[in-house]
Amino acid sequence: MVESVGEKVEKLKAGDVVIPTYVGECKACENCTSGKTNLCETYPMSLTGTMADGTSRMSVRGERLYHSFTCSTWSEYTVVNAAYVLKIDPRIALSHASFISCGYTTGFGAAWKETKVEKGSAVAVLGLGAVGLGVVEGARARGAARVIGIDKNEKRSEKAKVFGATDFINPTNYDKSISELIKDLTEGKGVDYAFECTGAPNLLNEALESTKLGKGVTVAIGAAKPTVQINFLSLLCGRGMKGSIFGGIKPQSDLPVIVDKCINKELQVGELLTHEVTLEDLNKGFELVKQQNCLKVLIKI
Repeated sequence: MVESVGEKVEKLKAGDVVIPTYVGECKACENCTSGKTNLCETYPMSLTGTMADGTSRMSVRGERLYHSFTCSTWSEYTVVNAAYVLKIDPRIALSHASFISCGYTTGFGAAWKETKVEKGSAVAVLGLGAVGLGVVEGARARGAARVIGIDKNEKRSEKAKVFGATDFINPTNYDKSISELIKDLTEGKGVDYAFECTGAPNLLNEALESTKLGKGVTVAIGAAKPTVQINFLSLLCGRGMKGSIFGGIKPQSDLPVIVDKCINKELQVGELLTHEVTLEDLNKGFELVKQQNCLKVLIKI
């Protein structure tokens, strides 16, 4: 919620319910008007940990702190550039709102907006955390005929079905590679789209190998090491690969649509919430995320 605004802020006021975002949208730059990307040139994703003027507005016991991805959402009060804030419909449950500025929306958007999965497609999702489950629901919303969820946590099987998965693979139960297991379920052809949601470098090649020869597309969502080796022959044979930031979602144009879908109960965002902790018990939250039944921990401030 907005506590106060600066003198040049025009579209926000004290009391507004907002979501901080780590990408902006000016609607006028080359990228914003291209229809090809959500990475605004005027308000780019910041990795410096500071405001646009190079300063930090946060400190603790005299020590300078940094604005993580411009958001700093684990603090009780923070200063955010108005270009990285979206005013939202206050009817949305605040717990749901807290899940859709990254994580789930990154996955949902990757299938729903970034790739626009076609009706009848076969989709594989490697990693069924909040991002992966978002992909599952995005693929379902686009009309995918088959959505294969892959995770070594057996407890994700039932949760994946809630979001729209048709099949589940626990690769630790088999002696085959993940790409082979996916092809076993698709008559040896592979899938139209594979989404790698874990950031594990070896799984990026497994995702690539699991797609259809000549036309399959792999989308890298999970944060991986800066340099990853890729099987060049797979690319040479017509398979494609692309990265995705925030699932291709534009914060001003697309995020309000997702908010409306949450309000209208079209999306299963509430199923992500498994635990709650107070800010004082934050360390307990880090322990909870190690449990197999944990998806999202809500931090109450």
